Amino acid sequence: MKTTARQIAIDMYKCKDNRFENLDQLCQKLTDLVKDINFEISDCTAHKFDEDHLSVCIFFPEGSIVVHAYSQLDYVAADLYLCQENATPERYFNELKKLFKPEKIKTTQLKRGDFGTVKDMKPSTKTRIAPLRRISNTGTKVIRLLSRKN
Repeated sequence: MKTTARQIAIDMYKCKDNRFENLDQLCQKLTDLVKDINFEISDCTAHKFDEDHLSVCIFFPEGSIVVHAYSQLDYVAADLYLCQENATPERYFNELKKLFKPEKIKTTQLKRGDFGTVKDMKPSTKTRIAPLRRISNTGTKVIRLLSRKN
């Protein structure tokens, strides 16, 4: 079945880089990212909702990137929408991951305009955790388990 576009929603938790504390810096980094991928920017809009919430929307002929950054939570939410059947949003996802350096990432991928079966309409979701965070979580579980036995 033919799809008209692909979309990937990304939740990045415990971001180590503080690039999302300054609106101009965030906007510049994201526009550089889009230009590095060889897309021509049609429009870029940035808005500071409050001290903790920044938003940047970048539009280009092939799609759009929308990023919401919450500095106090060290959390970034991004949506990549590519208006191509054979688009590879994963490439842009990897660049965003390098930019914000999150400890944990949750991604949801959608094929937009796919008029197939109902089963095809369910998004696929993946969660990734940084190796050090995984070790820390496992250590905490082991300590809890041992303390219960005593």
